[in-house]
Amino acid sequence: MEPKSYSSLSPKRGWSWETPPAPIPEEEIAETLVADVAIIGGGISGLAAGARCSQKGMRVVIVDRFRELLGRAAHVGVLDSAVMRRLGITIDKKKFARDWMMVSGSRVNEELLWLYINRSGEAFDWLMEQGGDAVDATIYTGYYKGPGFSEYPGTHLVFQKPGYNKYKNSGVMGGMLVVEILERTILEGNSSNKIYRSVRAEQLEKDENGRVVSFIAKSEEDGKYRRYIGKKGVIIAAGDIEGDPEMLEAFCPLALKPTNARYWPKGNNTGDGHKMAYWAGAALDNPSWALSMHGRRDEETSYYSFYFLFVNSRGKRFMNEDTWTQAKSMRVLTQPGGDIAYTIMDAKWLEEFGERFEITGGQGVMPLNIANWGDKWSPDCGLKQSVEQMIDKGKCAWKADTLEELSEKMGVPADSLKATVARYNELFKLGDDVDFGKRSELLTSIVQPPFYALKWGTSLLDVYGGALTDTNMRVQDPFYNPIPGLYAVGNAAGGFYGVDYPLLLNGNSFGRALTWGLAVTEGIEADNPGE
Repeated sequence: MEPKSYSSLSPKRGWSWETPPAPIPEEEIAETLVADVAIIGGGISGLAAGARCSQKGMRVVIVDRFRELLGRAAHVGVLDSAVMRRLGITIDKKKFARDWMMVSGSRVNEELLWLYINRSGEAFDWLMEQGGDAVDATIYTGYYKGPGFSEYPGTHLVFQKPGYNKYKNSGVMGGMLVVEILERTILEGNSSNKIYRSVRAEQLEKDENGRVVSFIAKSEEDGKYRRYIGKKGVIIAAGDIEGDPEMLEAFCPLALKPTNARYWPKGNNTGDGHKMAYWAGAALDNPSWALSMHGRRDEETSYYSFYFLFVNSRGKRFMNEDTWTQAKSMRVLTQPGGDIAYTIMDAKWLEEFGERFEITGGQGVMPLNIANWGDKWSPDCGLKQSVEQMIDKGKCAWKADTLEELSEKMGVPADSLKATVARYNELFKLGDDVDFGKRSELLTSIVQPPFYALKWGTSLLDVYGGALTDTNMRVQDPFYNPIPGLYAVGNAAGGFYGVDYPLLLNGNSFGRALTWGLAVTEGIEADNPGE
């Protein structure tokens, strides 16, 4: 029996994106550009694919809808790099695979998972080779260390060495440095390679044999359509669907719940690649797709949530605070008041934090100035100053001599907050969190004024799901046959995530993007032997 097609599994029929647009008239196409590989999307995944293809002697053309080079975030997560070996860091790959499958509800393609596990370190070393003597990397030391969910220490921070100015300036680091390295490889590798920005792809084109051979894209600068031919293949690397509410409703309704989005530029990723792949006959991941929700970062909220007492908008405790940022964000969404919660601390908070520094970690907990492998706790790391600065602004942090005064500043019921704090202090004296199961070593009392409150919340980052592929990144149809000439990488590609974004290894999305760059190039070579 043939497997069901994606359309028979869709939660609803009649989404506007399901209907392909009419072909663009030939007379409206002002120009045709020809390359060996044509790529839709100039973020990290598209640039990684383009850089590797260029190194293999293929001419590359890339279009991207944004006006400038963009590399968000700072982390690249891989499992076995030269940097890790130098520092003596190892990851049990089999345990990592088991943990990934568990966190993902077994809703991933294990072949793709093991492709990442086995080759992500190779891909990172390949990136560093391109950067040459000008760049180096260290491992992020702030990963979460907990009993039920432990993050792995394979998150890399790429930086330009002091004294070098090869990549804009010596202060450049993180995602922007990564994409600049890749872009330079493309543009310096072959004078025929081109990257066009402020250009939005709209339609794929097939030949009479059903092979995808080109796409049509429109320039925002002159308003003209152009055809971009990829003689050996067309790669979709157009990002995720976070900017299309209808696609979110279809594939990940939970992503509509947060009132804040951290992706920048907001609304830029509208599932263009997903739609074009679908119109070309691709199978997409079954809903509901995985999503990444992290703590908000704006003037209305604190970056830090820590692991002290959490209360909701009604002043009540609602969770075990000893967990990672994704879990915090998800649990806040189940509470009255939507996507906001508060951390309650007392005057001892900095001392108590330092005493527990080695057993905690994670985003929203680790001080930003303690990031590199080997960094140790110091009360002078700037954490206290950060909290005091937020208090001075009065929008997301408050300090008061009494809980009544603190609750008034927070806008939560005083009686409820006082009762919650009293209960929490009872648990501290008991040495056992019988209410929510928090580690006893992370329980602290709230008795010494002044009392503190930090307001923090949930923010949507990305939604992970896309066109199904094989391990050569060839896009598959509903019957798991490759669509000739069409490939997908990065967040436009599916099969790798399920349920939640697994923060088992911070930055795994960037690590995957690099790895898929190697794999898709090998797929194109295999599909075009002797050329």
